[in-house]
Amino acid sequence: MRKALIVGIDYYENINRLHGCVNDAYAVKNVLERHGDGSPNFGVNTVVSSDASSPVDRRKLKDLVSELFKDDADIALFYFSGHGYIESTGGYLITSECSDGDDGFSMDELLTIANASKAKNKVVILDCCHSGAAGNPSLAPDKSYLSEGVTILTASAKEQYSIENGGSGVFTSLFVDALNGSASNLVGDITPGSVYAHIDQSLGPWEQRPIFKTNVKRFISLREVRPPIDLEDLRKIKEVFPDTTHIFPLNPSFEPTSDEPNDKNTDIFALLQKYNRINLVKPVDEEHMYFAAMNSAGCKLTVLGAHYWNLVSKDRI
Repeated sequence: MRKALIVGIDYYENINRLHGCVNDAYAVKNVLERHGDGSPNFGVNTVVSSDASSPVDRRKLKDLVSELFKDDADIALFYFSGHGYIESTGGYLITSECSDGDDGFSMDELLTIANASKAKNKVVILDCCHSGAAGNPSLAPDKSYLSEGVTILTASAKEQYSIENGGSGVFTSLFVDALNGSASNLVGDITPGSVYAHIDQSLGPWEQRPIFKTNVKRFISLREVRPPIDLEDLRKIKEVFPDTTHIFPLNPSFEPTSDEPNDKNTDIFALLQKYNRINLVKPVDEEHMYFAAMNSAGCKLTVLGAHYWNLVSKDRI
């Protein structure tokens, strides 16, 4: 069982209203509900506040979070987009009725609920200012206390603001992009770690910095998409390369446009070019695979290629 609570708050009674958080919540909902092939993924509860008719107050948010984390789901995921606040007593998620900041939902309390959850994997994703304070209790602000299975991904460090651009949070736009496939590995799995890596690489050193904290034995997949190469073709890597140091010899008969192409060889070369496009194989002493064939050079596995060769050899793919 995979369940997600998605909360977006634009409406605030006493402080500046926001304009992209509800849109962000729906964008996250849409990408999490189903895998890339359309099959069901997370069961999503989406709660948004657009105006005075739909406020989300602290009590309601706490109850929703408690409900999310109360059972032994395989994954319980909480996403929040709205105002955030920090002071000496810790960080807070600001709800619709707040006026002082520390009258919001405490990040310490959120951490306590997640840490105590029986869910096998607890994932907390926060797109709000000062969200990096999550996971660092106010009594020990320089330390993180995460029970096993807890992962926290935040839009910014605890001293930073979370930026909106074009009616959407910069962090959430990258998060959704990652889940749509930009953070996929070669078997189509998207993990919290790969999502963070995608966001981290997309933001420069002078921009808001995402924060990633986790205490897990292995990464779970948040979403599955179509892999960049068919798994049947990927498994053939061990047939083409008998070991990870092998240099596969090429000659002009592998290139379909040469004077004397060989059908068997051109089929193998087409597979090698697929590997080359996803950085599993590279030509030896030539810039392109075409020249490696025409000049009777060769190709070999990259470090990434050797990694996937080992996975195939161990029947993990």
